[in-house]
Amino acid sequence: MTLASGTAPVDWILERLERLCAFDTTTGREDAGLAALCAELEDLGARIERHEVEPSRHNVLATWGEPRLLFSTHLDTVPPYIAPRRDGGALWGRGTCDAKGQAVAQFAVIRELLRRGEGDLAWLGVVGEETDSCGSKRALALAPRFRGLRGAINGEPTQNKLATGQRGVQHLVLRTRGVAAHSGTPERGRSALWPLLEWLERLRAIPQAEHPDLGPEIWNLGQLSGGRAPNVVPDLGEAHLFVRALPGSTFEQRVRELAPECGSVESVFKTQPALYPRVHGFDHALVPFGSDAPRVQQLVPGGRVALVGPGSIEVAHSEREHVSSADLAAGHELLLALAKHFLALPVAAGPGSGLDSAEARA
Repeated sequence: MTLASGTAPVDWILERLERLCAFDTTTGREDAGLAALCAELEDLGARIERHEVEPSRHNVLATWGEPRLLFSTHLDTVPPYIAPRRDGGALWGRGTCDAKGQAVAQFAVIRELLRRGEGDLAWLGVVGEETDSCGSKRALALAPRFRGLRGAINGEPTQNKLATGQRGVQHLVLRTRGVAAHSGTPERGRSALWPLLEWLERLRAIPQAEHPDLGPEIWNLGQLSGGRAPNVVPDLGEAHLFVRALPGSTFEQRVRELAPECGSVESVFKTQPALYPRVHGFDHALVPFGSDAPRVQQLVPGGRVALVGPGSIEVAHSEREHVSSADLAAGHELLLALAKHFLALPVAAGPGSGLDSAEARA
């Protein structure tokens, strides 16, 4: 879509974003910013509920009327905390784009919709997205209250393009067993590390799968360990793989097929990949990260969800995290147009994308 300029309340957004970013809400500390967050929602006339997920960790649900559109994002940030500062037409600091910037950009759209007389809205902030998604899992209990939803907008920094979907995530642990021995008499033992390294090399040779809407299937060797001392033949080797999996992935199967006799595989956790309905008239793009959008999607009859927001994932989680005034302005216009699009749709009757065939193909 083509975005006009100069219509977003950027000063309003920046002022509130800077206030929220003054609180250290790294995962586990989300409630440190709870009072300030709820104060912003109270100023918008919301009915506010706090839902305990764990002690001193609360999801926040704000409603206006009987919700037909849900906005959502996460309340936690990654460490370390970085205090906010303005510089060069941008706000810098932890959470500016991931994801307090998403929350305040959504607040600005809710403010405008309320001004225009649209009052059937909801906003959901969840804890724990950066680790185990405990907040969004807890929020699934809200589904019976959201039967009238036309759609949901889940905020993440996507450079104001709607995500086509997200790859699944899987954590695999590969282990090999050997026999310990003195390093001076290695023939009396059996190394666990050489078979592990050879196993990993075989995995590196597997051709990379591709998906038109999700991109390539990739895996990362995040941790590699083994042995007990430099002068001991190692009897244990361990490798942690983090997989960004595609629909129908056979990667875990291949890992097991290529394992040496002394090898074993543990699947620590797995989330399924998700595809999001395309919305006619809006720009779409691949995103390389995971989010709570698949669970937010389960709250909407028919699964109409858009994963979108201002800012770039390229600076999120880094010391350079920031969001520019221009990106916030463009994001405001996009989110407002997307909100109006969803509000105009009927409630979907059943599972699936909830989009008609023309929109689904767009």
